[in-house]
Amino acid sequence: MDLSAANHRIPLSDGNSIPVIGIGTYSEPKITSKGDCLTAVKMAIDMGYRHIDGAYIYKNEHEVGEAIREKIAEGKVQREDIFYCGKLWATKLDPEWVRPTLEKTLSVLQLDYVDLYIIEVPMAFKPGDEVYPRDENGRWLYHKTNLCATWEALEACKDAGLVKSLGVSNFNRRQLELILNKPGLKHKPVSNQVECHPYFTQTKLLKFCQQHDIVLIAYSPLGTSRNPIWVNTSSPPLLKDALLNSLGKKYNKTAAQVVLRFNIQRGVVVIPKSFNPERIKENFQVFDFSLTEDDMNKIEALNKNTRFVELLMWSDHPEYPFHDEY
Repeated sequence: MDLSAANHRIPLSDGNSIPVIGIGTYSEPKITSKGDCLTAVKMAIDMGYRHIDGAYIYKNEHEVGEAIREKIAEGKVQREDIFYCGKLWATKLDPEWVRPTLEKTLSVLQLDYVDLYIIEVPMAFKPGDEVYPRDENGRWLYHKTNLCATWEALEACKDAGLVKSLGVSNFNRRQLELILNKPGLKHKPVSNQVECHPYFTQTKLLKFCQQHDIVLIAYSPLGTSRNPIWVNTSSPPLLKDALLNSLGKKYNKTAAQVVLRFNIQRGVVVIPKSFNPERIKENFQVFDFSLTEDDMNKIEALNKNTRFVELLMWSDHPEYPFHDEY
């Protein structure tokens, strides 16, 4: 796999391709200043990133769209150079919500299509505009999930030209098989976006996905921001790991660069999130070295099956994906 900063796309099963590194844009709306995302995405495009991972519920898609459009207007990139992934949230999984929700994303981005549109979680919540619906006692309001029906509505969006490729996120093997074995399947999922890093290598899920031509996309590829709402903060911080730091010294790289390179060499797409200019730059500088097979094996042996993003608040949902082994 000869990847470079200028050319680092890998093929998807539907004939499209995906850049192997992207910038993640999730940030806590409460602690993020207006314009931070806009600046970060423009900077990332200037540095060579072509893949941007976003979502309507991040509340900053308008900034992402503005950044992309500004860079196109400048002549820095053309629309087809950019790969944007948007997401369908849990309250929009009923088939009649799918196309209007994607159209909302497109109108906020002010783009004609997205490159990849994915089901963000395999668990349906009460349909509507309330992102996190609860009852008056604070209990989550779940909804009957029919992933195959959702998928058919997504296929219609692809046929209508609103999206180039379709994928999923946080799906386990059983949930992927539901879609893959669906009678009359028109478009296979091309990707599954899941947590993946040296402490949580996802070896079995990766192997399953590779057997079915599904690209694994790693969120939290550097471990994660330590936000206690989402994250098991008792787990050890990945980037402090002694082996990763010693390999960093060996290659004159940071532990973060070693971690990103590890997944890229396994054929896993990485989408590290940063709005920090130095780190945005550092995360992209992973095409000028490669890890030996021995180093790859050592990093793989760090696996502790440590999931930072457990989504435990939804562990009683019938479709909660993380009870299964993988």
